[in-house]
Amino acid sequence: MSVDKTAQNDEALWQSYLISKSPATRETIILKYAPLVKYVAGRVAIGLPSNVEFDDLVSFGVFGLMDAIEKYDLSRGIKFETYAIARIRGAILDGLRSNDWVPRSVRQKARELERACAELENRLGRSATDQEISEVMNISIQDFYQLLSEVSCTTLSSLDELWMVHSNDDDSVRVLDLVKNNDSEDPLHQVEIEEVKTTLANAIESLPERERMVIALYYYEGLTLKEIGEIMEISESRVSQIHTKAIFRLRGRLSRWRKSTAEV
Repeated sequence: MSVDKTAQNDEALWQSYLISKSPATRETIILKYAPLVKYVAGRVAIGLPSNVEFDDLVSFGVFGLMDAIEKYDLSRGIKFETYAIARIRGAILDGLRSNDWVPRSVRQKARELERACAELENRLGRSATDQEISEVMNISIQDFYQLLSEVSCTTLSSLDELWMVHSNDDDSVRVLDLVKNNDSEDPLHQVEIEEVKTTLANAIESLPERERMVIALYYYEGLTLKEIGEIMEISESRVSQIHTKAIFRLRGRLSRWRKSTAEV
């Protein structure tokens, strides 16, 4: 079957469901896209503690898939797979957070690292080196790398958590929510979204080269940490450390941006 024919069949399936809301058609859609859940769960599982069951991730992801089916807007012109992956990932992360799977001590260390990165880079006006961050935190460079390994599991929320737009409802906006909506009735909200997009894009662009590469390969190319390690000729654990540093830098820079806009 040709690509065009498949696309036509998919569109017809969605048109049928959006009109009829038939449970049978909905079941067909769920079965068709169920492999996406295992795909996303597999990526999220990388680096998680051993006590986190893969089947639990899949269960969380199924709720995300069902949510995506209910909220998908065919008229927005984006593929359902693209939209669903963001929703599935978000549901898995929400499920993990609700079960408080990260020890409190690790969360505290993560907050300390994020604060150190933000304060140091604000003072320096550039990306801080590993040595500079470790000195500010009064730990050795070896302990710093160990710290990155310990808190890496707290960064698996990826860029989803970074896309935050503070409105009266303190909305969380995921990447796919930022696709232009021609029916939007809140231009100020859209302006703020564009500012967040620009700020994050600039923050990613200013990352050190290796960190920028890991972000691009992991989030935009969809590679696993192991695959990235093979490309960069470094270990998977080293890729995880680089990814962790990048996420904390991005969090710090967006935190400074929010603070500066709040003071205006």
